[in-house]
Amino acid sequence: MYYDLHLHSCLSPCAEDEMTPNNICNMAMLKGLDLIALTDHNSTKQLPAFAKVADSLGLSVLYGCELESAEEVHVLGLFNQLEKALRFQEWIDEKLPFIQNDENYFGKQEICNEKDEVIEKLQGLLIVSLNASLEACVQAIHDYGGKVILAHVLDRQNSITHQLGFIPQDLAYDGIEVKKEEEIERVLKMHPWIQKDSTHWFIDSDAHRLVDMSEKEHAMEDSVYQMLWGDTT
Repeated sequence: MYYDLHLHSCLSPCAEDEMTPNNICNMAMLKGLDLIALTDHNSTKQLPAFAKVADSLGLSVLYGCELESAEEVHVLGLFNQLEKALRFQEWIDEKLPFIQNDENYFGKQEICNEKDEVIEKLQGLLIVSLNASLEACVQAIHDYGGKVILAHVLDRQNSITHQLGFIPQDLAYDGIEVKKEEEIERVLKMHPWIQKDSTHWFIDSDAHRLVDMSEKEHAMEDSVYQMLWGDTT
């Protein structure tokens, strides 16, 4: 199945206003994607509308968020059920410090309904570090029934290799995200303990604009999906 598991909506202040639930889902259909995930910064509050739109189109989705740990490392939490992701918001709310958003500087943080109508603006800035370590973020995602993907691991900003210098051997992640195929070999060269064939690799867009969403080029085997997200309990 062709996928893009790292997409930001207009709830993320760094994303364009055009990134509404309908626009995201319909663009995914136009591009021929089979599976997408919405992963706003430190929030799952856009997911209900996203789920309704995707369901109306027959589009398969995962329900996610992109956490920023106390070390300023970005990790994706991906859930196979909307209810799990919405429960996880309770944990995020406990760890998210309140800093007033300046939308003229950071951007708007808008929650839409299934008609792309703005129903709420979040006042607390989302692009901040949680009061939780990387290990605590990973554990919490697992505790709430999600899977952990290390986000854009070679980026110069907010990646685990930039913030920590390496991927710890004992970190309980479920997959590694890169921006392009050739980055996999760079990750392996930096980390001799990572086994290529036994690691789940994902190539996502991290799109903040519709035009940047992945094309129909990166496919996930059904067996991998079932292994990671097949359990519906």
